[in-house]
Amino acid sequence: MVENYLEILYDNEVLEGERIRLRKFAKADVDDVFAYASDEEATKYLTWGPFEKKKQALHNITDFYWSRPGIYAIELKSENKCLGCIDICLNIKDEKCEFGYVLNRHYWGHGYMTEALNLILSLCFDKLDLNRVEALHYTPNIASGKVMQKCGMKHEGTFIQEVKVKGVFYDCEHYGITQEMWKNR
Repeated sequence: MVENYLEILYDNEVLEGERIRLRKFAKADVDDVFAYASDEEATKYLTWGPFEKKKQALHNITDFYWSRPGIYAIELKSENKCLGCIDICLNIKDEKCEFGYVLNRHYWGHGYMTEALNLILSLCFDKLDLNRVEALHYTPNIASGKVMQKCGMKHEGTFIQEVKVKGVFYDCEHYGITQEMWKNR
């Protein structure tokens, strides 16, 4: 992996897709962030939310989304609208990262998250030169697993009652993809 990963992340604060753009969050995104972050269905499998007040969305932007590089707003180009968030968490020592995402439920089923994840995987393998990218989803969240599969990730196993979120224990489905798998897809 390249040693100047922070420089690469800062040089790639905007990632262009066909229909979406991954970019830094702005304060102007507060209404859009509140729209997905206040939705019980969209935040059902997240460790946070749903938000009850718009100021929570503003704090999320300024305190979390701006806290480090690798956190992207998912913008629908045709509407200049923030649909959600996708972020990577690097593990430099092991030359890998994991990611997480959330999308406004009114935009589910249109392939936006698949497009966003492919942009992230390209960044991870083509620019950061990582060896592996991994993620998990809670077993009932089947759609999240389909996104990972569409992007070439392989199911690696199920961990029984791995996490407790909002008082519920969930089994987790683990997915991974390596540099070699990415290049051979």
